[in-house]
Amino acid sequence: MKQELDELLCTKYPKMMVNRNKNMQETCMCWGFECGDGWFNILDQLMSNIQHHIDWNNQNFDKGYKQYKQVAQVTLDQVKEKFGTLRFYYSGGDDIIDGMVRMAESMSGCTCEECGNIGKSRGGGWIHTYCESCETKRELAQKKASEEYEFKKILKEGSEQ
Repeated sequence: MKQELDELLCTKYPKMMVNRNKNMQETCMCWGFECGDGWFNILDQLMSNIQHHIDWNNQNFDKGYKQYKQVAQVTLDQVKEKFGTLRFYYSGGDDIIDGMVRMAESMSGCTCEECGNIGKSRGGGWIHTYCESCETKRELAQKKASEEYEFKKILKEGSEQ
């Protein structure tokens, strides 16, 4: 994810980001959000809904309303792409937040990780969720890189003779 989008999430949801600047022996959040920009809106909405749920329940619990239960503050442990979908690892929360996270992870499976358009799961070895346009760009870039590698290999072999 672009640094400015990463920083925006950190700024908007500071209570969740307490692990963000810890070292790698303590948290994987030191690496930031390890996914494409296309999932920014999913993450933004998820984190907004989580924080609202926590704040609403805890405020009403503190006021003495018995139907509300205290909800532990969610703190992020790692956010990444794995097998073509979002993985959102965290501590705290409750069953409602678990459901929110599962829904967001599910939505990432049909949302292009690069641009946010409608996407689908692709690939055999490295599974990713891309739209047609981003997949074509990825394939062209991969082909170009492969051709450059082969060209450099031929040049190296020629200079060794």
